[in-house]
Amino acid sequence: MSRQVMAAACLGAAASLLAVAGPVVRPARRLRRLASTPRRGRPTWWPDRVRWGAGLAGVAVAVVVGGWAGLVAGPLAGVAADRLLRRIEPRAVRDRRLRETADLPLAADLLAAALRAGAPVDRSALAVAEALGGPLADRLGRVGRTLGLGGTAIEAWEHLRPVAGTERMVTAAVRSSNSGAALAGALTRLADDLRAERSTAAEATARRAGVLIVLPLGLCFLPAFILAGLVPVIVAVLGDVL
Repeated sequence: MSRQVMAAACLGAAASLLAVAGPVVRPARRLRRLASTPRRGRPTWWPDRVRWGAGLAGVAVAVVVGGWAGLVAGPLAGVAADRLLRRIEPRAVRDRRLRETADLPLAADLLAAALRAGAPVDRSALAVAEALGGPLADRLGRVGRTLGLGGTAIEAWEHLRPVAGTERMVTAAVRSSNSGAALAGALTRLADDLRAERSTAAEATARRAGVLIVLPLGLCFLPAFILAGLVPVIVAVLGDVL
């Protein structure tokens, strides 16, 4: 087997390892995986995938280079690949983050409606989680179950802390439990603000897209204008002068 084939096989194995979603662990380690806390929203199995993928990439570089230089270049390439791959957000994590962010205004409205109807906070959170569905519903379900089991507001609402945009919700919920302030009004204002921010971001993206669409047209029009408009004039003037 040639070096190129071995290197291609290693790179293919690394790509497959990183592309396949879900953990590949032994059953004996699964409980420890579930008990561990993901770092920065990443699944607990992602660092192991990155480590193995970077190792295979280093092996591929060592095989291609060969000799003593390959023994030096392989580990360096593996370390560099590990650093780069750890900065990549897994697709499952990105999809979950976007889904949670998209469902947050609706969840705030539903929670405010349940609280105005007279339901306690724990049952309101559970009802919203059951009606909403999705990853944000899982977090709201943990909030409701923690409150129902007698946990403090800080412990319960901490489950929503990793979701972008929930800082005000968590702060209002904790303050409401301590001071008796109305939580429904704060949730309604939060939902309105989140929708306004989303609308503003969408408008900014649309304006940016319009500018980016015009750039290729400008890059094509400017050389054509120079060749068709300016060059003949310059050639004619130089011909008359010379």
